[in-house]
Amino acid sequence: MSRTDLEPTHECDRDVVVVGGGPAGCSAGIFCARYGLDTVIFDCGRSSIQRCAHLENYLGFPAGIDIETLYELMHDHAAETGCEIVPDLVESVERVDDAEGLLVEPQEGDVLTARRVVAATRYDGEYLRGLDDDAAMFEEYEHDGETRETFDGDYADHDGTTPVEGLYVASPSSEADRQAIVAAGRGARVGLRVIEDLRKERGYPERVADHYDWMREESTLDGEWRDRDRWREWFDERLPADHDLDEDRRVALRERDIDRRFETYLSEDQIAARGLRGQRRLLDHIDDDLILDAAREIEAERHSNEADN
Repeated sequence: MSRTDLEPTHECDRDVVVVGGGPAGCSAGIFCARYGLDTVIFDCGRSSIQRCAHLENYLGFPAGIDIETLYELMHDHAAETGCEIVPDLVESVERVDDAEGLLVEPQEGDVLTARRVVAATRYDGEYLRGLDDDAAMFEEYEHDGETRETFDGDYADHDGTTPVEGLYVASPSSEADRQAIVAAGRGARVGLRVIEDLRKERGYPERVADHYDWMREESTLDGEWRDRDRWREWFDERLPADHDLDEDRRVALRERDIDRRFETYLSEDQIAARGLRGQRRLLDHIDDDLILDAAREIEAERHSNEADN
């Protein structure tokens, strides 16, 4: 995806900081980065998925997938889309005085500011203390006769939004913490909400602010919808009568949005090329000896079929 929708709107170091490099964090980061947002994922290597011996219910892996390979695939995908992955622990997220954004302090690296932060790790949530009333963020529980606190899995709304401006929560979440594939879906939902909020902030009207990261066949772009003027009409029809965009701004937003929409349509050659590239990239994560064994088996089967014919 290009950055045709984007323009500088703040002075933060990053558009999005994601805390956590598991399924929820990588999924949120991928959606944000594909939209063109400057995204960094902090992964301290403590994702709860690493406690799983072998993942057998993650869609797309008929015989299951070992955690090491899945982790490599997730991080490779995130990096491919433009995410920077930093192997560091985030110690705190704080407000920036007299400025937009949030201050993110890692354990070892430099402090940075981000317009939006996605919490996507289950480790205790202590790094979020002070952003809101602790009574709202944390809940008490009893353990060995002691009263303790843990981050409230129901603190964020279903789309990850929170009472704290710029803070989204993908995990901990009562929804996302049950299964890895649900966590990935939760991360995607939160990533899309981040993009929607950014589009609204930049002036896109409510009815066109939502975002679909969906590639389509060019052949489905037929009839009137091949005409740019038809998309202009579609956009303008969704502007509320009381919008406060001046003419130049309205036209600029509309043309950027149309550019982005046309970019989602792929020709047959593009589809074939991407399909081949996608399968070749999967080979990077398969043991070379297994690939050679499979190649020998394929070759032997071909010779057998030729002999039978």
